[in-house]
This record gives sequence, structure tokens and C-alpha cells, in this order.
Amino acid sequence: MQHRLGNKAGFWTSAAVVAHTLWTSAAPSMTYPLYAAQWHLTTTVTAALFAIYSIVVVTVLIAFGTLSDRIGHRAAMLAGLGASIAGVLLFALAADVPTLFVGRILMGVGVGLSAGPSTAAVAAFAGAGQAKRAGSITAAAQASGMAAALIVGGGLVQYAPWPAHLTFWVLAGLLVPLFVACWFLPVRKPSWPVGRWKFRLPRVDPAYRGTFITAALAVSAAYAQAGVVMSLGAQVAHDLVNSPNALVNGAALSLLAIAMGAVSLSARGLGARTAMAGGAVASAIGAAFLTGAVAWQSLTLFLAASASVGAGYSLLFVGGLGLINMSVPEGQRGGALSAVYLAAYLSIGVLSVALGRIATLFGLNTAIDISAAAMALLSGLTILRLLAAPSKRTEAPRDEVATPFKDETG
Repeated sequence: MQHRLGNKAGFWTSAAVVAHTLWTSAAPSMTYPLYAAQWHLTTTVTAALFAIYSIVVVTVLIAFGTLSDRIGHRAAMLAGLGASIAGVLLFALAADVPTLFVGRILMGVGVGLSAGPSTAAVAAFAGAGQAKRAGSITAAAQASGMAAALIVGGGLVQYAPWPAHLTFWVLAGLLVPLFVACWFLPVRKPSWPVGRWKFRLPRVDPAYRGTFITAALAVSAAYAQAGVVMSLGAQVAHDLVNSPNALVNGAALSLLAIAMGAVSLSARGLGARTAMAGGAVASAIGAAFLTGAVAWQSLTLFLAASASVGAGYSLLFVGGLGLINMSVPEGQRGGALSAVYLAAYLSIGVLSVALGRIATLFGLNTAIDISAAAMALLSGLTILRLLAAPSKRTEAPRDEVATPFKDETG
């Protein structure tokens, strides 16, 4: 019998797959200025590169959101990592814009296939009663992936040879061993009977629909903010820091990810509703700081905005995931989490395309003002939903709450 990883190794391997989703998403952020300079791209085109990724993620989640509940988290993560590796390699070899778009499409396929399953796998490997820990580690893994993309990417762009390509070779060199590790994850029986595959929206049982709406709104608010930073942040940081050094600019942007990681690890004692409410408030404050930073060309306000938005992202995300993990049975959790990610990436795609176009037509200041208003609106809607939703705690039946995987291969 083929050797399989234990629950502890499986937990951290799954968390690494979560980290890859944000690293892959943010990897081109520090190279966008290089593409713009080399190929004379407008802000609309660079925003479209970011947006096409989100659109593909949404499409994959619509078509395959419940795939992991049918074939298992391991198989879905392997498929996602394979597509991500292919996309990253295309960026490593890219010599024109069409290659970048194809690479970005493959990255979107990879993240769309693996985001929900990896998040569900972290919860399953964490064990019963560990929903808060699973949510915190998932958010910390995302923060680590984003920070690595910005800091490692910035350093390689600034000081290493082949600045437009080397960062993607490094990422590919990490994803290949991760694919191998995932190959040795335990195999579990599908939650659904094997049958003819049908394209369908991610499945959310009507009994958990209220929980889903609350969680989806919170996570969408978090992702929309990250989308603003990833699509326009490099340009904002360059203007405010007034530095051509990609590492310095990446470090300034990475404060958001650092705040995400720090807050996610310290928020494990908070209830889901408390975390989401606190995240909404922090995000609204961050939106105000961001508007002021651009209006007054203030690096201090920009750093304050990054920290506030990072804290808000983490609390919203941890709260939303905690709500799903403690309420939805493990056998249905992959589809429910995919549905949450569907709403989140849809918000990123719409916002990124709109902001890129606005920045091209009316300038960066106007785009940032509108993005800040959108962030504040989503934060306000999250608070209203929390006030309107019942406060009672709904949990999955005890025998269905996150349990460690078992090797079903015999």
C-alpha cells in the first residue's frame, strides 16, 4: 500500500495549498509595472490581467464548485495545483501579452479548483472542535502567500536577473514539491454517490443558506479590499513612496499581508459574529485612510490604510470561515466554501475591471475614492446582515463536524 501522510502533515500540506492560492493570485503584482513599461500597457490592460483571473475563478467555481465533494479534496487539489503550475510556467516564459492572459487563465483554473477543497481539508485535518483554529490558520496561510508574493517578488524584480520571469520560476519550483506532497495525502470516499457529472452552482443545503449568506458577504468584503490592493496597490505605493525600488514598494504593500497574518493568529478566541463585526469596522476605517492617503499623498496614511484593511480582511475572513466550519457538515463543506469563494471572486472581478477603467479615464485618485466607497459599503452591509441575522449558534451534528481524514485505500 502506498504510504500516506498523517493528519498533522496533511493539515500543513493543505494549508500550503491555501497559501499557494494567494501567492499565485498576487505573483504578477510586482511585475505589472515591467509589463506596462516594456509593452506600453494602459492601466485598463493591467487591471484586465487581474480581472480575467477572477472571472476564470468564478467560472470554475460555478462549473466545478462541488467537485471536491464528489471526487475528494485530494484529487481536486491535485488538479488545481497542476493548472497553477502550468500558468506560472507560462508567465516564466512569457514574451508577449497574449501569453500572460493564457497563463492568468490557467492560474484562475488552478485556484478555482483548489481554493474550496484546500480550505475544507484544513478544517477536516484540524479535527473535531477546531473550527476556529482552522479558520485562523487558513487566513494566516493566505497572508503568508500574499506577503511572499510581494516581498519575494519585489526582491527578485529589483535585484535578481530576469526580473520579469525569475519570480515565476521560483514559484514553480515550490509548487512542484507541493504537488508531490498532495499526492500522498489520505484518500477519502466521495461524499456523493458516483454518477454522471453535471455542471452546477456550488451546492448549499437550504438548512445552511442563512449561514452562507452571512459568511459570503463577509468574505466578499474582505476579498474586494484585497482586489483593490492587488490591482492598483503597486501604482499607489509607487506614487506615495516615490521610489523606483520594487522591493521597497513590495514591502510597503506587504504590510496588509503582515497585518492579516498577525490578526488571524490572535483572533482565534473571538466568536464568528464578533470577528466579522470587528472586521467590518476596521475595513471601513481602512477605506477612509486610503482615501486620505491618495488625496494628501501621505505615506503614513497609506501604511495605516494597509494595516487597517489587512486587519479587517483577516477578521472578516476568519469569521466567515468559522461560521461555515462550525455550521456545515464536512461532507457538504467543500461545496459551501466554494460558493463563498464564488461570491468573493465575483466581487473582485467586477471591482477590478471597473476600477481599472475608471483609473484610465479619470485618474488613479478617482478610482481609489470609488474603491474606498465600495469597501465602506460592503462593510456596512456586513454589519447590517449581522444585526438582522439570528445570533443563535448553529452547529453541524456532532458526528458530521470536521473530522480527520481516514485512509480509504485499505
